[in-house]
Amino acid sequence: MALLVSLQLTGGCGRPTQEPVPTAPADVVSPAKLCPRIARVLDQARDGRQLSTAAQGAWQVVHGILAFGEDFRVVHDSQPVAALDYLLNGGRLTGWKLRPGDHGVIAVVEEGSTLGQGHPDQWLGYLSQCGTDGIPLDRTLVVGDQRAEVGDLLSQAQADLRPGQEATWTLMALATYLAPDSSWQGADGETWTLERVMAMELEADLAASACGGAHRLYGLATAINRYRLRHPAASGALPSIWGEAESVINDCIDRARRFQQADGSFSTQYFERPASSPDVFATLGSSGHVFEFLAVALPDERLTEPWVLRGADRLVTVLEQTADIDVECGALYHAAHGLLLYRNRLCKPAAHGAE
Repeated sequence: MALLVSLQLTGGCGRPTQEPVPTAPADVVSPAKLCPRIARVLDQARDGRQLSTAAQGAWQVVHGILAFGEDFRVVHDSQPVAALDYLLNGGRLTGWKLRPGDHGVIAVVEEGSTLGQGHPDQWLGYLSQCGTDGIPLDRTLVVGDQRAEVGDLLSQAQADLRPGQEATWTLMALATYLAPDSSWQGADGETWTLERVMAMELEADLAASACGGAHRLYGLATAINRYRLRHPAASGALPSIWGEAESVINDCIDRARRFQQADGSFSTQYFERPASSPDVFATLGSSGHVFEFLAVALPDERLTEPWVLRGADRLVTVLEQTADIDVECGALYHAAHGLLLYRNRLCKPAAHGAE
């Protein structure tokens, strides 16, 4: 069923009043049965829910791009178009505010906005998570009447770093595009390294962070994964800040497991304590964010642990049960992104469905 939209700009993919979906005890989950179901709910999330440049803002559309990359489409002037191409080639969308900066391209932050960029470097962070290595830095980015590149967002982000700032999405991009031992000078003359950014993120209060700290943990896990990719001989405990970050990640993986609910959903209080909600949309939001973190943080040998399979199964079930209901875009697309990452690691290509 196509996503219901109105001509008025909205902050989500729609969230109508709806009775909560009853939960039931989970059976033993088989990967062979789970993988085709994941493929179907991903197809539904990508193709069955249609966003429009007239009804939604950049916040919603960029979340869809995070989940589906080049394959995500939006309706513009009554025609479906590739959302990523549309934005990077200068398409107009409420909340997509870019301007030339002294060191590249500035993506304007609108703190608290439900249509624009709500956090520093949020657009760049999500572009860096599309595909295996992110959107190429030399990809054309049209800013007003000027042609720039995606890399200009990165160079501006590097220049704008300040001690104590929220750097969650910045870290996602830096860890993806830069070598672990990279260093650079900020616009204020301070010397920065990836390790310094990680240390700043580790000092932040996880419980007070956006979405229970799930994004912050995702950024740290991305950095650890990239470090291990570039240091394939590394085994056991990692050195210095890398080891500290990995310890925090492992602790939060364990918290997700211990706080998991009987129906397989993850805590609505994320990594702070066990909790549940009768609101299916709250469950989708928390479980989707936690599972997205797990999908990037868990080692291969843990993907089929019963609790992980139950978490995936419950998330798929919620998406199946809400397939014909308008849902909030952030919850939907973070859940879809987590399931896509998990599917790509767990399932055989034949179970991937349409790409």
